[in-house]
Amino acid sequence: MIKRRSFCSLALPLTLAVPNAARAQEQFVPGKHYLEVSPRQTTKDPNQVEVLEFFAYSCSHCSAFEPALEAWVKKLPRDVQFRRIPVAFRKNLVIHQQLYFAVEALGLVEQLHGKLFQAIHVDQQALATAADIAVFVGKNGADGKRLVETMTSFGVAGKVNQATALASGYKIEGTPSLGVDGRWLTSGSLAGSNPRSLLVAEHLIGLAKKGGRAQLPT
Repeated sequence: MIKRRSFCSLALPLTLAVPNAARAQEQFVPGKHYLEVSPRQTTKDPNQVEVLEFFAYSCSHCSAFEPALEAWVKKLPRDVQFRRIPVAFRKNLVIHQQLYFAVEALGLVEQLHGKLFQAIHVDQQALATAADIAVFVGKNGADGKRLVETMTSFGVAGKVNQATALASGYKIEGTPSLGVDGRWLTSGSLAGSNPRSLLVAEHLIGLAKKGGRAQLPT
């Protein structure tokens, strides 16, 4: 994956990776299982708890994490807003940021997002050029020309800039990482595995709803 440091991804199924009884007793510690973000980042809707996944299509860990993450997201309560934030640690990968935001703008996330990981990490398609992307999209039931045009639109350029600013504000060093409510960051390397980071995110969501005051275990 494209990284500043490598995050682990163990093959554990969603939150079932930890027995319910153990989860109920487990305490997550600030500075160990998650980091406090300073300064606090602005969220899209102050009336909802925001969860961000910082990911990259080129990241094999993100690809492996996606099924568990998708299942988890579907179970989030209505007062929690989830957003994906594509990250590019190298200039040649900005095209994948543009790709995700074009897919999102055209309402094709459900149709194409998982298939893009499949194409890159299983089928070994780099999807590094607009031409390659257009062909891939066309083969998967969407308008490749329209999507490529959307990738270069003003709206997508603005979203890429916002995503880059968010990654900088959260001090993202690797993918996948989860940001919660503009205040906290967790990841596989902090939590112990990428699936376990979902448990930490659940803890942080609860913390946000209670007012956001972290307590060290006694």
